[in-house]
Amino acid sequence: MPTLEICCYGLDCALAATQAGADRIELCAAPQEGGLTTSLGVLREARSQISIPVHPIVRPRSGDFCYSEQEFKIMLSDIAQIRDMGFPGVVTGILCPEGLLDKPRMQKLMTVAKGMAVTFHRAFDLCSNPYRTYHELAELGVARILTSGQQQSAEAGISLLQELTAMAAGPIIMAGAGVRLSNLPKFLDAGIKEVHSSASRQVPSAMRYCKAGVSMCSDKVADEYLRTEVDPSVVEAMQTLIRLQGDVPPPTTADPHSHRLDYLSGLTGN
Repeated sequence: MPTLEICCYGLDCALAATQAGADRIELCAAPQEGGLTTSLGVLREARSQISIPVHPIVRPRSGDFCYSEQEFKIMLSDIAQIRDMGFPGVVTGILCPEGLLDKPRMQKLMTVAKGMAVTFHRAFDLCSNPYRTYHELAELGVARILTSGQQQSAEAGISLLQELTAMAAGPIIMAGAGVRLSNLPKFLDAGIKEVHSSASRQVPSAMRYCKAGVSMCSDKVADEYLRTEVDPSVVEAMQTLIRLQGDVPPPTTADPHSHRLDYLSGLTGN
């Protein structure tokens, strides 16, 4: 059965996703930055309160995935801390300036992460040769690759996702970036083994007083009285689709998706 991983930006979101039926949590901070390493306090609480696998991201800053020596040292330290806290997995990745996998540094990260399942994150989508990178990650023992198929969304990159999934041996391909309830059947029909979604909604701040004209962010369009959190009802619906997918009648040769889409249309709203 396909695995549903939910990207969570904080402990409350991780708890909500767990209760709603997620199979695994990717734990991050800074949603506007695409996910950064979270705080030690969040890690400790997640380790003590969440029963399903939690894989924290190790990403020291936003932007590209070509890191300085100091940033790399921080990554090694963070992975060691996460390992010693007993987390079963970690999410990370590093590239060299030419857009290829920084294999020597990735090998060092893998050594520190020994005993944990390592996910190579969407740095894969910025690499110059996905096939070479896939095989190199397989050689390093990486467990899975979180990827959109080198497109802006995983739906647009589904052909590459299928191609990599069909390879005989190597990391599991986990589809991520724009995976949502409405398009989840496309990934299930494509034979994708794992999907990654934020399953999110926008919620207003609990603040009754809002200071106008002052922002903590250089992005002038950012609304600090509106935040992103996991929507448990979406997680539940996505997991329902995944669990039902084995019960869908076999497709006809004329339309390989018709039975599934008819059967699931009530859940997706399509």
